Amino acid sequence: MPAETRQTLHKTFQLFDLSSLSISSVGPIFSVAAAGSAMVHAAGAEVPLAIVLIAIPFILCSWIFLSLNQHFPNAGASYHWSRRIMGIDYSNFQAWIVIMAYFWSIPPILIPAAQFTLGALGVHHPGVWLQIVAATFWALFAAGVLLFGARITARVTQIFLLIEIVSVALMAIVGYSHWGPAAAGAGSFSLSHIHWAGVIVCMVVAATIVDGWEIDSYASEESRRPRITPGWGGLIGAVSVVLYYLLIWPLLLHQVPLDQLQNTSDTLSLWAATVSPQLLPWMRMAIIASTAGGLWLTTFILSRALFAMSRDGVMPKWLGRLNRGHVPYWSVILPILLAMAVVLMQVFFPDMRDLFNLVLSAAGFFLVAEFLLDGINMMRFLLLQHRSVRHHFKAHHHAGLLLGSLVVIISLSAVEVLFFIYGPEYIAAGIDQTVGVFLLLGIFYVLWLRWRKTEQRTYVFDEVKLQEISNMGPALLKE
Repeated sequence: MPAETRQTLHKTFQLFDLSSLSISSVGPIFSVAAAGSAMVHAAGAEVPLAIVLIAIPFILCSWIFLSLNQHFPNAGASYHWSRRIMGIDYSNFQAWIVIMAYFWSIPPILIPAAQFTLGALGVHHPGVWLQIVAATFWALFAAGVLLFGARITARVTQIFLLIEIVSVALMAIVGYSHWGPAAAGAGSFSLSHIHWAGVIVCMVVAATIVDGWEIDSYASEESRRPRITPGWGGLIGAVSVVLYYLLIWPLLLHQVPLDQLQNTSDTLSLWAATVSPQLLPWMRMAIIASTAGGLWLTTFILSRALFAMSRDGVMPKWLGRLNRGHVPYWSVILPILLAMAVVLMQVFFPDMRDLFNLVLSAAGFFLVAEFLLDGINMMRFLLLQHRSVRHHFKAHHHAGLLLGSLVVIISLSAVEVLFFIYGPEYIAAGIDQTVGVFLLLGIFYVLWLRWRKTEQRTYVFDEVKLQEISNMGPALLKE
């Protein structure tokens, strides 16, 4: 087999697979269970409003991802697009943003995964070592799902997603069949009394529960139709999870008192225990399934981004090495090991816990920043480069997409600026300085790459050329 085909990702995914990955990567059940309390604390009964407001630019972003995938399919997705459109330095900064966004999203999944699992087993106050054992189990399980190859990843994800879908359906049936007068202390929404500062902070938190659908863009080189299906899976995923939330949140806010929602670590189990206790075991199983899926799929995104960066010389070459299943194994193993290290430091060094909580809370900022930079990429591409790009489509125009990019840039820029204003009050004191330090480190990272003077390149994925090389393989081996 030629070296070129040995070092390429295996084409496995179809639209159904990509849609499944995009929905499951968001982890809607886990997201509501784990982040629901923080969202209610910030916005109260206005949580659905915050979700709708942040969902608008995110759904527009899924449209942007669809178009950029059609022009530049690549495992690096956002990082690669900025490389093609904006240049190397800008792309290297976006590489830093992508790494910060996805890596710091992994540790906050591991500990809840352990706690939810132990809680379902009847261990409600686990010791430190028991939590570490459970977190290690899920870390190893996630690594195994990914290292066995894309096909296994898709099938296991679909099984876990089915549990989520059934749980949402059951929750809707039971919840709306029990709909009646609002619970005592439940929230009430009024357009004339919107607490905008809380809504804005809730939008940043909500960014962490409406992202993940973009995984199909990072899986584009593993798609059987790289210029067609990636992007559509993300669009389906983005719309689906927003509908999930608009189905679930009215039940929580109507049937459970706000003060209870604000002071629980698991809003969905609280709802089940309040409304339908017989549904509680199933809800706990669904939360575990959702948490586990979010863990390995977040790692999937980061692993493909690191793989693409290694090909371009931005990251060490060994991060791009593939195993027999055509999986970049070091790009999978390293983030999981580092995430476990963060978890261990949180557990064994209580004095550092507040610092780590600040860093982990910053993940939402960097996720929003990634999509903001993609909006800028799209606008520049449409205004300056679109007509000159060689692609496989007839001449076409994107006036609507240009307008959508403008909306994304304006709205997400406003969210990021307001995050600095309201974040210290509603999230944690020092969150603005923490984000500022990481942004400064990103600039130093770009300067270091320039100073290092190691050859950087831009790998262009060409599925036609790769197919020709693959077809030539047997003949080359005979020679």
